[in-house]
Amino acid sequence: MSRLSVHHQSSPQVPNKVLGHAEDIASTLAAVGIEFRELPLESRVQAGASEQEILAALGETLEQLKRDSDLSQAEVISIDQRHWPREGDKPVQAPVEVLADGAQLYLFLAGQGLLSLHVDDYVYALVGERNALISVPAGTRHWFDLGEFPHCAAIRLSAASAVAVRPSGDAIAASFPRLEG
Repeated sequence: MSRLSVHHQSSPQVPNKVLGHAEDIASTLAAVGIEFRELPLESRVQAGASEQEILAALGETLEQLKRDSDLSQAEVISIDQRHWPREGDKPVQAPVEVLADGAQLYLFLAGQGLLSLHVDDYVYALVGERNALISVPAGTRHWFDLGEFPHCAAIRLSAASAVAVRPSGDAIAASFPRLEG
């Protein structure tokens, strides 16, 4: 089950509220223009599965999601600390807050990842787990964290044209807690 903690940017260690029910998460995020919902998935994938395995397992579900969201570029995030590091893998680094020129959509498939959204003076930190679907509007400051011991499979959708993602220049991500495994 996904969880959302809401922090004032001045108090990264102490959340104003912590939510665990999908309806509460959805209404809290909707109030700041972010869509959250659970998308029941029939197929199962494991964190660390290959990109080809994940894309094949999702099949028509992924194609329908692409059509519905008008986002056609899919990036697979799949890592499992039991099989990490593999040759060529980069070490998991501390997250950096970024801005994307276009909308993005995250679908969590297995394990968990921490998607933090910086909206006005608040940070909405979502620990996304299987079936969590969250839309990140263009220009939303955010960061994604897999933690020190990564175990996550997710898909990030964006527009067909390359979405420029650039650091925001704010070091806020470093002051917030990282995902704990």
